[in-house]
Amino acid sequence: MTTALRRTAAGLLAAVLLGLVALLAAAPASATSYRYWSFWRWGGDSWTYQQQGATGYVPADGSVDGWRFTLSPDGAADTERPGAGGDFATICAKTPPQPGKKRVALVLDYGTPADGVAEAVPASAPRTGCAALAPGASSADALAAVAPPLRYSSAGLICAIAGYPTSGCGEAASVAAPAGAAKSAGPNLGLIAGGALVVLLGAGAWWQAGRRRSQG
Repeated sequence: MTTALRRTAAGLLAAVLLGLVALLAAAPASATSYRYWSFWRWGGDSWTYQQQGATGYVPADGSVDGWRFTLSPDGAADTERPGAGGDFATICAKTPPQPGKKRVALVLDYGTPADGVAEAVPASAPRTGCAALAPGASSADALAAVAPPLRYSSAGLICAIAGYPTSGCGEAASVAAPAGAAKSAGPNLGLIAGGALVVLLGAGAWWQAGRRRSQG
């Protein structure tokens, strides 16, 4: 290969790299989020995401369950917590202990209009309640006592609490990822691959033409 061709090849490689950088910069960032009622338990000073479903979880006497309707990426780390603390003594102050019963406090946060669906958010601030239940009652039983009506999916997912929302259940919603978001979808790989292929094919044709000219 002549010096001229080597320089040409180096220039083409640089063009390919610059094209990839430009495509990466142009690829839109987006994230798939889900609208659902997230389930939490109060640990004395903070909320912890509850991995077990409400129908299978049996809270102890003095427990505090939290629920937050949210639009959130998949995974608890980025899910909004209930906007109020879980002070059991305050929430259950008007529900005295009863023989053979346990008391479970609840915090319900309906989220914000941005989290919600195409209907009004029922409350602008979290609401609380206290359920007096049988010792073996589940968190779903506590919800049914404090915030009916409930709506479930065929898989047992809680879709609505106190009738909100009236439709939908854990549906996905593609939203623009905020600047600096920790979790976002990667670059548009199809766009990048297609652009890179075009650049590489053009580079190959140019290099082959140069070879034929140098050998002619």
